[in-house]
Amino acid sequence: MTVRAGEAFETGRAVSDVEALLVAPVPAAGPTTGEGDPVTGEWSTTSGAGFRIVPLWESDDLVGVYAPEWNEAEEAAEAYLARLVAELDRRWGAHRRVSMRVPLFRKLAGEPMPALFQALCDEDCLGDLTVWGPVSAGRRWVAVSVNQCDGDAPMIMTAVVSDRPITELEE
Repeated sequence: MTVRAGEAFETGRAVSDVEALLVAPVPAAGPTTGEGDPVTGEWSTTSGAGFRIVPLWESDDLVGVYAPEWNEAEEAAEAYLARLVAELDRRWGAHRRVSMRVPLFRKLAGEPMPALFQALCDEDCLGDLTVWGPVSAGRRWVAVSVNQCDGDAPMIMTAVVSDRPITELEE
């Protein structure tokens, strides 16, 4: 599913990837576009007006995995996210949570939403966002999340950088 398939999670690498994303250019305007590995087609990045989204880690495929192994996989993904969040909190201070509940319902209803949230929904990155910002001289916001798009799909940890505030959508 992503270019991170098969990689072990390492907090230091994830932090480095987030820091690199923080200083990378983001489009000022234009359509949202997704990119994949030229050979495999696996998702590598999505960019749109003022933001970029990248995968940080992907678990093993969970097809045919049931409790307790499935629960262990979910707990491991949440623990990886917690380690990353703790390190980013140490660097940038306390985070805040931005729910993906409203964007998910808007997606299901076919209602419009800001491009960043539409892109997250289009990539099935539906986990609630842990957000810091602004965190740089460039006044950028950063978010991370982990989720799974369905019961058999792998867990995917993503990072977002935006030159616009990442805030909860109103119902």
